[in-house]
Amino acid sequence: MWRIVYALVGGAILMAVVIAGFLYYELSGDDPETFFDNPVKQFKYGSTGGDLLAGLPAGIFKAMPMLCRDYLPGKGWESLGFIFEEGMDRPVGTSRRHSLGFDRIALNCAACHVGTYRDVPQSPRRVVTGMPSHRVDLARFTKFVTQCVLDGRFNPWQVIEAAEQTGEHYSAFQRLLIKYAVVPAMREAVLLVRDRFRFLDREVESGPGRFDTFNPAKALLNWPFELLPPREAVGIVDFPSLWLQGPREELHMHLHWDGNNDSVEERNRSASFGSGAVPTTLDRQSLKFIADWLISTANRPPKYPFPIDAARAEAGKPLYARYCASCHGASGSDFSGGPSGHIGQVEPIDRIRTDPCRLDNYTHSLSAEQGNLYAAYPSERFSHFRKTNGYANLPLDGIWLRGPYLHNGSVPTIRDLLESADRRPKSFYRGYDVIDQRKLGFVSGVAEENGVKFFRYETQCVDAACAGEPNAENRHDDNVCVPGKWAGNSNRGHEGADYGTEISAEQKDAIVEYLKTF
Repeated sequence: MWRIVYALVGGAILMAVVIAGFLYYELSGDDPETFFDNPVKQFKYGSTGGDLLAGLPAGIFKAMPMLCRDYLPGKGWESLGFIFEEGMDRPVGTSRRHSLGFDRIALNCAACHVGTYRDVPQSPRRVVTGMPSHRVDLARFTKFVTQCVLDGRFNPWQVIEAAEQTGEHYSAFQRLLIKYAVVPAMREAVLLVRDRFRFLDREVESGPGRFDTFNPAKALLNWPFELLPPREAVGIVDFPSLWLQGPREELHMHLHWDGNNDSVEERNRSASFGSGAVPTTLDRQSLKFIADWLISTANRPPKYPFPIDAARAEAGKPLYARYCASCHGASGSDFSGGPSGHIGQVEPIDRIRTDPCRLDNYTHSLSAEQGNLYAAYPSERFSHFRKTNGYANLPLDGIWLRGPYLHNGSVPTIRDLLESADRRPKSFYRGYDVIDQRKLGFVSGVAEENGVKFFRYETQCVDAACAGEPNAENRHDDNVCVPGKWAGNSNRGHEGADYGTEISAEQKDAIVEYLKTF
C-alpha cells in the first residue's frame, strides 16, 4: 500500500519537475533578433527592449491587418504608412524577439525616424534612415490595434487561423497559450491602454508624420487628464530627423522641439521609454550600438539629388547668412552661427510666436516626475529635463527631407515658411512623398493617389460651416494655448523682418535654392 502511495507521490513530483522544466525551457528564453554587423539595419529592426513589455506574437501582428481589414484605410500595414523592404517580413521600425514562448514584434525608434521620398509619382520610393517618418500614422495605428483587439473576430480560433495563414506555425502548447493567455491578456492590455491614452480622443487628429510626444509619458505615469488645465492638453508635433547627433552632443544643443533636454544619451533612453522599454527591460547593448552609430560621422543626410541653380544658390547664401544663420547654423554641416549665434538654444515664445500648445503641454511637474525615472539606476537616472520658455533653434541638415515645417508641421514647404502667416496655406495634404523641387518640401496639393486618400491638415477653420466653433481661427493670444478643434495646428510665427518674410519674392527663392545644398 505505502509503496503504491510513494510511487504515486514520486511520479507526481517527477511529473511536476518535468512540466516545470518544460515551462521554463519554453517561456524563459530571451533571444532578440540582432544585426550588430550593420548599424543601419539594427536601427531599423533591432530591439531597444520595448518588445519584452509590448511585443505581440509575430503571427498575430502580421494577421491583424487581414483579420480586421475594414478598420484600415487600405491594404495592410502599408496603408498606415509603414515601409516594407525586400527580404523582410515585417515593416521598418519593428523589432523581433523570442520571449515568453513566442517570437514577438513591437515598434522601435525607427518607426518615427525612417522615411521615403520619390522624384516624381512614377519613381520608386527611396528609403532614408534618420529622416522623419512623414507617412506613418501612429495615432491611427493605436486606434486600429484597439479596434481590432476588442472586435468579436479577435477570438482564439480566428486569431490562430489568421496567424498561421501568414506563415507562422504554432505548437499545441503555443495554441493553448494563445487561447488561455495571449488573447485574454491582449484584451486586458488594450482596455488599460485605451483608458490611459484617452487624451487621443480629446485632441485634433494628428495625421501622418505627427504624434503627441509627452502625453504618452503622462499616460504611462497615470496622470489624471481630466484634472489638468485645458491649455496643457495638446502636445502634437512632427517627428524630427536624427542625423548628425555627434555635433549636437558636442555643442550641448537643446533637444526636443522645446529644448527640454540637452543630453543625447538621456534623450535616447527617453525615446526608448516611449516605445515601451522601461528600466528593467531596456536592451542596453542594442541601444548603445545604435547610439554610437547615431553620433558617428556615418549618420548624415543624403545630398539633394536634383539640379540646383548655382547662381541663384550663390545669391541666396548671404541672404541666408543675414536672416537664418544665427539661429540655424552656417550650413547643413557647419553648425556655427557667428558671434551672435544661438543655434541649439531655446528661442523665447514671445519672440518666435509659433503655436504654443506643445510648449504648454510640457510642464514643470512632468519634468520633476521624469527625474524619478531610472531612480534605481544612479548612473542612468534622468537629470537633464527642464521646463523651457520657447522652442529650440535647430540645425537644418537635410532640410529638404524634413517637411512639413515648424515644430507642428503646419507649413508644407520652405518657400511657404518664408511668407507671413496670412499667406501660408490654411490647409494642405500630408503623407505624399514626392519632392516639391521648386518650393522645397513635399508636394502638398495632392488629395489622393491610386485610391489612397491623403490626410487633410487644417491649420484653422477653412469652412464657413465651422466658423462658429471654439477657436476656429486657432488664435493664441498672449502665446498661451487656447483649447479648440484646431489647437496645436496653427501655422503662425517665425515671421517678420528678422525672419526674412518681408524680403522680395526673388530673394526668398534664392534662399530656398541655397537651402537645397544642405
